[in-house]
Amino acid sequence: MSFIFSTHALHPAAEAMLKAAGNLCIASAPDPETLLREGRGAEIVIVRAPIPPAFFDDAPALRAAVRHGAGLDMIPIDVATRAGVLVANVPAVNAPTVAEHVFMVTLALLRQFRPMDRDLRASGWAAGRGHSDRAVDLGGRTIGIIGMGNVGKAIFKIAKYGFGMEVIANSRSPEGLPEDVRFLSLDDLVSTADIVVLCCPLTPETTDLLSRARIARMKPGAILVNVSRGPVVEDAALIEALREGRIGGAALDVFSTQPLPLDHPYFTFDNVIVTPHLAGITEESMMRMGTGAAGEVLRILKGDLPVNLRNPEVVDRYRRRFPA
Repeated sequence: MSFIFSTHALHPAAEAMLKAAGNLCIASAPDPETLLREGRGAEIVIVRAPIPPAFFDDAPALRAAVRHGAGLDMIPIDVATRAGVLVANVPAVNAPTVAEHVFMVTLALLRQFRPMDRDLRASGWAAGRGHSDRAVDLGGRTIGIIGMGNVGKAIFKIAKYGFGMEVIANSRSPEGLPEDVRFLSLDDLVSTADIVVLCCPLTPETTDLLSRARIARMKPGAILVNVSRGPVVEDAALIEALREGRIGGAALDVFSTQPLPLDHPYFTFDNVIVTPHLAGITEESMMRMGTGAAGEVLRILKGDLPVNLRNPEVVDRYRRRFPA
């Protein structure tokens, strides 16, 4: 039977699909050493944790790395391509889930949820209610979306047609923006938006995209929401801006170091919401991502190419390794 290896457990529906097609093995831990040891000999790896480049060395059986989700930064695509290994992902399926998270945390910050809830529980009704003096509406504000892929477009729809917000955006493909979105340069966007949302992929170009200089351009009450990747933000500059009260707050789901250490400064701010990289994770999205990844695995095991192939230049080499 085919050896299918996953860095993490999957939705039961996905695991059932895979167990019907082969021998599914779930890693006992997602660290590089464990993945290398337990994944040796796999034909397919399903990726929910960073895959070390050495995984692709001396791996004659390895056909594909299939990302459980959209982001490809966990897979060393160049290394996989040189090894003749297909790389696929499952785009778009968790975009609505991430968009819902963006508005959940944005509203929580604007309505002072964290200090209100804390003081209500600790000091009573009046103490909690007092925070309403600093609460503000979301409707009518300007949201700036950096990265207008599937997640960015899902955020746009809710912002524009749900809350009546003005939407500005920056994208690598301005010509693909929806009609009701105004394109701005990054510097102009961060200085105009009341809420800045990062949902761009992590690339060399987007590393430290929200730099010290751009954070300094943000409006005094502006909120930053990061559902992209941690290294897109210059952490030291953001912490400094929060300490000095130069921005309104931040909601961060991703970090340069994960798990985030419990003594990290982000935990000390009332106006920072920290979540453990779960913006795209719900019961429903896990089923969509899991069954989507499993579907790609089944196609590959049948000899077909994945629908969402992300390194098409590998096909000739792959076919020499595994003739159809």
